[in-house]
Amino acid sequence: MILPKPSQTLKRPDPLRALIFSGFILLVHLVFAQKAIIEGQIVDQDNLPIPAVNITIKSDRSIGTISNIDGYFLLELDSGTYNIIFSHVQYGRHQLPNIPTGISDFIVTLKPEATQLDDVQVEGQRERDAIDPAAKIDAKSAQNLPSAFGDFNKVLLTLPGVAGNNELSSAYNVRGGNFDENLVYVNDIPVYRPFLANAGRQEGLSFVNSDLVGDINFYAGGWEARYGDKLSSSLNIDYKEPESLEGSINFGLLGGSAYIGDRISNNTQYLFGARHRDSRYLLNTLETDGQYLPSYTDVQGFFTFDLTGKNSEQYNRTKLNWLLSYGRNRYLTLPASQVTEFGSVSQNLRIQTAFEGREMLDYDTYQSGINLSHRWSNKFLSRWIVSGVYTSERENYNVEGAYRICDVDNNPGSNSFNECVVVRGVGRNFDYGRNKLEAQIYNAEWRNEYLLSDWSVLEAGLGYNKNIINDELNEYAFLDSAGFVNLNESTFNQLDLETTTLTGYAQATIFSKDSMHALNIGARVNHLDYNNETLFSPRLIYRLKPDWEKETSFRISIGKYSQPPFYRELRNLAGDIQDDVKAQQSIHIIAAMERIFTWWNRPFLFTTETYYKSMKNVIPYDIDNVRLRYFANNDAEAYAYGFDFRINGEFIPGTQSWFSLGILNTKEDIAEDDKDYIRRPTDQRINLAFYFEDHLATDPTMRVYVNTVFGSGYPLGPPNEINARNIFSGDEYYRVDMGLSKSFELKNHKYLKTFWLRAEVLNVLGADNTLSYSWIQDVTGAQLAIPNSLSARFLNFRISADF
Repeated sequence: MILPKPSQTLKRPDPLRALIFSGFILLVHLVFAQKAIIEGQIVDQDNLPIPAVNITIKSDRSIGTISNIDGYFLLELDSGTYNIIFSHVQYGRHQLPNIPTGISDFIVTLKPEATQLDDVQVEGQRERDAIDPAAKIDAKSAQNLPSAFGDFNKVLLTLPGVAGNNELSSAYNVRGGNFDENLVYVNDIPVYRPFLANAGRQEGLSFVNSDLVGDINFYAGGWEARYGDKLSSSLNIDYKEPESLEGSINFGLLGGSAYIGDRISNNTQYLFGARHRDSRYLLNTLETDGQYLPSYTDVQGFFTFDLTGKNSEQYNRTKLNWLLSYGRNRYLTLPASQVTEFGSVSQNLRIQTAFEGREMLDYDTYQSGINLSHRWSNKFLSRWIVSGVYTSERENYNVEGAYRICDVDNNPGSNSFNECVVVRGVGRNFDYGRNKLEAQIYNAEWRNEYLLSDWSVLEAGLGYNKNIINDELNEYAFLDSAGFVNLNESTFNQLDLETTTLTGYAQATIFSKDSMHALNIGARVNHLDYNNETLFSPRLIYRLKPDWEKETSFRISIGKYSQPPFYRELRNLAGDIQDDVKAQQSIHIIAAMERIFTWWNRPFLFTTETYYKSMKNVIPYDIDNVRLRYFANNDAEAYAYGFDFRINGEFIPGTQSWFSLGILNTKEDIAEDDKDYIRRPTDQRINLAFYFEDHLATDPTMRVYVNTVFGSGYPLGPPNEINARNIFSGDEYYRVDMGLSKSFELKNHKYLKTFWLRAEVLNVLGADNTLSYSWIQDVTGAQLAIPNSLSARFLNFRISADF
């Protein structure tokens, strides 16, 4: 939620501002460029203020605010006239055209009425936001957040309950789930991530292009029946529909991006976006020395067509969204050597490794989809969503490493300080792979919404999904350690898999006339032909919004969520497809509260949720970097419970910041071992994150951004020992990324509006975070866990221009 800038603010203490900018004292303070404003108050027919009214600019939905407790709002904009949209759950949606900047006493009067919404929304649809359990994220913050590659998914890691201890990867897990348990939609079109990548450094960017994003809704659980079948989360993105020419160009040391959008006629709008990632400079900070040649490029197009006939009086009665995407990834590394020190204060160990060989990964992914909507009447709306994905991926590697492990003298007074004094073992490891995968995924869905009354909506739909997978596996790995040769893995197989899934859903949303109560109740039906399994998933959401002075709402969500097995879940550790694997199932029970309160004469939103998930038919798995290795059986039960807290608002006037805390406990009981419940691979007990913005008091064009993540350690254990699985706790993960930007308003330029200079310090604290562990046996027979570290501190520069 975007919160407002009030007419009067309190000055923040100087020491905190000095602390935020202390890392950037060498940067030049340049000319100040002030934006124009529109300031006013929103009242009802009795001239009483209306708080929590959403105010957005029609041409750019990412720009907006919300009225404070006294109904006041303020927008900072470039000089000109704007079409402003005001929306509220009790007063509907209203648009005021051609409002000029410079107004400081603007009065907007709203009255309760049933209005028909734009963008193919049926009358009454406005109420959904009052019950929808999604976390809403400011699209601009997602762009400004400092990260290695500007990947959109990194903003999700600042939310409570979301974890991902790998800055090189776009993968994330939610409330104890794994990377494969998350739904991702762009304008209701499902999108997918690559299959073969087994390390974050091999990945490209996430599908979502931050430059094109308009609205963001993220569900960490308890979502409605109309969304799909996964166990953990649903991310729903709406791309922008530009009303006029807009675009930007952005490039830096780690790649760049560009986009352009416009309305080229009354019934046609377009967006084009391109991104390029080149991470070689960042990968050179890893412990493994060598030659890195990574490259990722993607291009996306998003088109909006108003197909309404010329004689129709209804704007956007028939509307078509068309999404096109192509992603190309080429990864090559020639490792040379690696030196890693580990152990404790009393016993310091060092492993030195020399490599020969190479590691290659390349893939090409094509995705396309259409979303056609038609409003039959003011009460009846239908959508047809059709999409397809084709991906071709190849993984070739042939790497041999010779290593030596020794004890290091850590006595500063010794003549052999910091030198190897006792050799614990020498050996070799060898990894070989020639893998190839082709996948085709087709989806079709028909959705319908019918307005029964001003206070109730009925929705129903049918869906079809077909997956065609062709996978050639040819890989093995062995370790020659302390005179013993162990074959770690060996897979030679060719797999062909074809599955079809049919789905259906129905749900009703009902509101009381005073908007105090809201209820959403529905169910999904799912049938998978591969295992002939039919699933029924009922879901319920109840929201109570009492008439209190401080706006507060309470929500309870209870539902069943099923995940039919996809290709990875069906393939066991030996590479064979299992035909008796059933869908994993989870019961979500969530209680939540949201409250708007005032600090420093500014409103803030506090959200807290407590949840419990009971899971059965669980398919156990181990995590190897970003690859999940499933056991391909349903012989486990699991549970997860925890608490999430989030507070967001304008800690500094004119900025958006938030703080999040997640507390989690998740365990599973596997039939194969001799133990009761043990920690799951994603059991991260504490996750703390915050995103903070600030600017110079004398120059708001000079801004600083801080992104901080802390997570406790994941569990780990030695390989191939089921009774010792996840018995240890790994090191905690902590990371601070900072960015400083300076903007220049180009008022007299024909095309460019704003020019930006940006400096980013990634991993400010130089944290030596551990990604995974390699296990090696020494001469005494002891298993040693060798940490594999992530990237070190890195200074990145970016230049961008908006037009």
